[in-house]
Amino acid sequence: MFKEVSSALRPALVLTLLFAGLLGIAYPAAMTGLAQVLFPRAANGSLVSLRGRVVGSALIGQGFAGSRYFHPRPSAAGKGYDATASSGSNLGPASKALADRVTAGIRALAPTAGAPGIPADLVTTSASGLDPDISPAAAYFQVARVAGARHVSPASVRRLVDAHVDDTWPGFLGEPHVNVLELNLALDAQTGGGVASP
Repeated sequence: MFKEVSSALRPALVLTLLFAGLLGIAYPAAMTGLAQVLFPRAANGSLVSLRGRVVGSALIGQGFAGSRYFHPRPSAAGKGYDATASSGSNLGPASKALADRVTAGIRALAPTAGAPGIPADLVTTSASGLDPDISPAAAYFQVARVAGARHVSPASVRRLVDAHVDDTWPGFLGEPHVNVLELNLALDAQTGGGVASP
């Protein structure tokens, strides 16, 4: 009996160690090395630096306040834009709390409306709560407010938005979008105002 158990146990242990080494060490190490060679920026978190200092990631949204900056989507992650608590609000379409929150967002944005109609992504959260991008419509909607706060022409701010619209890839995947952090950094570089930070 003991001999039968030990003869069955040995191949199981050998296979466990083999696959642990192969799939737990060798494969992750190979993929990490390959990513560092082929996609070093993405593999290291797509960090965005300004004057040698990391100010954020192009993949993780952060809150911007004040009228001088473009605002991202609202966040339901933790207390807002908390990367350790990424999540949506989980409120359904019939939720009164969701309706109240969206209505409050629309009321808050109405006085600053630079275009007719408020884009949905300015009053609704994303599934992660950390979406770094907004739609081009949401960016253009904010042009008048940002231009007025910075005392520059709306046309110059609109051109900046135009330059930061990322189209679909490679022409059919995804939707056009604008990265809020990168747009705000370019805005500071063009019109002054220091380092864009939430």
